[in-house]
Amino acid sequence: MCVVAFAWDAHPRWRLVLVGNRDEFHARPTAALARWEDAPAIVGGRDLEAGGTWLGVDNAGRCALVTNVRDLRAPQDGLSRGLLASDWLRGDRDADGASRELLARAGTYRPFNLLLADRQHCTWTSNLPAPRRAVVAPGVHTLSNAALDSAWPKAVALGSRLQAWLDDGGDGDNLAPLFDALADDRIHPDAALPDTGIGLERERWLSSAFIRGADYGTRASTVVLLDRDGGGMIVERRWGPLGTPLGETRMELAADWIFPAPSWGRV
Repeated sequence: MCVVAFAWDAHPRWRLVLVGNRDEFHARPTAALARWEDAPAIVGGRDLEAGGTWLGVDNAGRCALVTNVRDLRAPQDGLSRGLLASDWLRGDRDADGASRELLARAGTYRPFNLLLADRQHCTWTSNLPAPRRAVVAPGVHTLSNAALDSAWPKAVALGSRLQAWLDDGGDGDNLAPLFDALADDRIHPDAALPDTGIGLERERWLSSAFIRGADYGTRASTVVLLDRDGGGMIVERRWGPLGTPLGETRMELAADWIFPAPSWGRV
């Protein structure tokens, strides 16, 4: 995940609304959104190289998401950050307690942002430039490859469109505006771009919410809706090189159990 907008405790029905794009090398082996055979309580995509996930939910109505922190001037060694999300979903810790406990060992992982949400709290934890955390306040927030609510233009734009969807009623039967926002491939002005040590040309290319590339780009666009009883849905659209559509999976979530809805097939 490289750009995310989410609404925490900001809608009468939805406890959490999360929309995000995962950007990754196309050659990295990945499993599509599904219930995990070795952990049936978890639904999510899966990184088949390191074994973790970038985004998942579980039967208890918890959600975990991880992004990297893009600063090539910082050390990039350590444990896979995707394990932070998958390990939490495999356990039973609450979001606030897990976030507090993580601070002591955050430095052993590659640079990360971690969102954890349960039925009471949503937390953000990071380890760059130093271990830190926050309990997320109700409202719309954004996350990209910097800190929570950093003013990266693609994140700000995505957050604005999520807010507009909420203002229009937040209809779970109308996800088109959210996927349209995730498909936004406009390049933002140079003056608004961050400096993460990769050079201006690459900052421009990565400034869009949806990234098209032959070797690297947006691999998945995902919408998560969790209601206040633990039900909801998670929908994933998958993309290949140059933005080629590869398919879509929708999972309906019921309080304390998860079942698959019919796939919408290829998009």
